[in-house]
Amino acid sequence: MHVDLRMEFNDQGLEATAAIQQRQLAIAASVASTDRSMAGAPLNLCLILDQSGSMSGRPLATVKEAAQSIVDRLQPHDRLSVVAFDHRAQILVPSQAVTDPEAIKATIQRLEPKGGTAIDEGLKLGIQELALGRQGAISQAFLLTDGENEHGDNQRCQKFAQLAARYNITLNALGFGSHWNEDVLEGIADAGGGSLTLIETPDHALTVFNHLFTRIASVSLTNAHLLLSLSPGVRLAALKPIAQVQPETVELSLTQEGTLTVVRLGDLMPQPRTILVNLYIDPLPLGQHTIAKVQLRYDYPALAQKALLSETLPAALQVTNTYQPQSSPEVQHHILALAKYRQTQLAELKLQDGDRGAAASMFTLAAKTALQMGDQSAATVLQSSATCLQSGQVLSEGDRKKTRIASKTTLQSPTNLT
Repeated sequence: MHVDLRMEFNDQGLEATAAIQQRQLAIAASVASTDRSMAGAPLNLCLILDQSGSMSGRPLATVKEAAQSIVDRLQPHDRLSVVAFDHRAQILVPSQAVTDPEAIKATIQRLEPKGGTAIDEGLKLGIQELALGRQGAISQAFLLTDGENEHGDNQRCQKFAQLAARYNITLNALGFGSHWNEDVLEGIADAGGGSLTLIETPDHALTVFNHLFTRIASVSLTNAHLLLSLSPGVRLAALKPIAQVQPETVELSLTQEGTLTVVRLGDLMPQPRTILVNLYIDPLPLGQHTIAKVQLRYDYPALAQKALLSETLPAALQVTNTYQPQSSPEVQHHILALAKYRQTQLAELKLQDGDRGAAASMFTLAAKTALQMGDQSAATVLQSSATCLQSGQVLSEGDRKKTRIASKTTLQSPTNLT
């Protein structure tokens, strides 16, 4: 399995006479395009589904249909489990090979709305079921809920998500409707290495489930870590130095292994997982200099191989007396994506503090940033939130969800970028 590791600075040059200079290094990690038959590793999937009373009627009916469509796309050697939760949780389909899909679909059809919502109880059982079949497999969970975790513990959700990551289990969070807690689900998805997705109406459930399944089915390498070695005189920015900017924007934590800075990336697939690293560089003499060395460590479940290492690649800059800025459009796009996310975060914090004016200004700034990226769809969502606050109105629950998704994701790809 081929690992593709590409790097580019926002500017390839440094000025010889300047003092400390700042550069952003974009690192894109992916695998050669493949299908599941080539990847070889089976999927180990758990559907963790909210069956609380608020899911009554069409919402739960469409979730059943979407879940059953996923069963039809699984192969006999794949494993599936289904956990249903309300204010308690139960294992609806124990972890098993998908040798009798019709029986599994019939069991899913028996989901019945009742009670309240305890997301952490569903997560607990889902992780337990996934742990049974994770050896030699690609382990993924779809966690769907339409409500607040009123019968559960949000901190416990975060701890379970972190535990899942340690077990090499990816958690994808799907918020159904407009009354779920975006902070809780984003925290689960970010810590669990997965995606946060909005199912705005019941009619969207089938499309969202199948889009997400297509994404996880393209995963062939897992538990990837970025290993970053910085040259003398080069250091990370003090505050939030590393973030993922593609496919979603996520603030990443880092650890140290001796002189190496290590960042967990999680799953690798044909779609690049792009990381933006913020560096400060002390003055250097004329000539070309290696600023950092980058390597990937990853697992290959199909061959039961762990801690494989990619080739180590150098990231170099040229120091000249005749420096002329040469900005990289692609890296600038990544910088803007991160700025959009952080500007929206600041807007939400201002709103929590009751400062609607400041929140509206930050949402407007985020909308302008989205326009600079060529993301008209996200700009529309963010500006709508700003306009709502400027007119003295309160953001609806639906607006808050759409704003959060717009901040994390490029809703509309600009035509001049791939």
